[in-house]
Amino acid sequence: MGFNFTEVERVETISAKDFQKYYVKPQKPVVIERITEDWPAYEKWNFEYIKQVAGDKIVPLYNNDPVDYSKKVNEPVARMKMSEYVDLLHNGPTDLRIFLYNLMSQVPELQKDYKMPDLGLNLFKSMPMLFFGGAGSNVFMHYDIDLANILHFHFAGEKKCVIVPPQDSKYMYKIPYSVICREDIDFDNPDFEKWPALKNINPMVADLKHGEMLYMPEGWWHYMKYITPGFSVSLRSLAHKPKNFSEAIYNIFIMRNIDNVMRKLKGQAWIDEKNERAIIDTNKLITK
Repeated sequence: MGFNFTEVERVETISAKDFQKYYVKPQKPVVIERITEDWPAYEKWNFEYIKQVAGDKIVPLYNNDPVDYSKKVNEPVARMKMSEYVDLLHNGPTDLRIFLYNLMSQVPELQKDYKMPDLGLNLFKSMPMLFFGGAGSNVFMHYDIDLANILHFHFAGEKKCVIVPPQDSKYMYKIPYSVICREDIDFDNPDFEKWPALKNINPMVADLKHGEMLYMPEGWWHYMKYITPGFSVSLRSLAHKPKNFSEAIYNIFIMRNIDNVMRKLKGQAWIDEKNERAIIDTNKLITK
């Protein structure tokens, strides 16, 4: 038995006024299907084009190995030329991904291919982050440390996005001093006997195709699975809710530093302790 998913609502197009009224203010996710059709990227962005304009760039690659106390958060496991990585994606399954990478700062030509969408959000113009993955690869369940409003645009394939509202965080087996949950949870085939609290969450799913955008509100958990090789770009806007903005400041300037210090002091014992606390703290809620 798996999750009982709710499909994320879809619209073809939307005005900034309606987007704010129906989705940003109530913090409700939505897929906008035709938002990129007037971008040059809609016609141009495929893997051959990426090889053409960015093939010689050395890119950082990540996999889904468990957190290692000896490595910094978001430290890559390998690096290679973009052209070699694109070939790797098309030569068969690989779990190597490009994650949260500002390729556009190195390839200005790409900046001409997209437009800042008019949705009433104050988006960071200098931070369009790219994500690449091969068929079957996935991005572990997490929420963003800055609790931003995220616009996630997908290109060149299909991608499954599972998202969970922040009010369900208490059931997610969240690791203390982090923005991830237990990494041994399989969100494709959840084991409810091992992780009984997950029965209480209300997950939503969006299957994104080329050119579609998913809006993820502040602090929503997300798990991404590439159905085919593909890539995405995210634009973000600061958290609007004062509580979320305060939490973002705490996460970035205090929580992350505490975690880094404890990794140095206690090593793997700190990682093990946090993983154990995630189970104890979460299961306490459902046994009360």
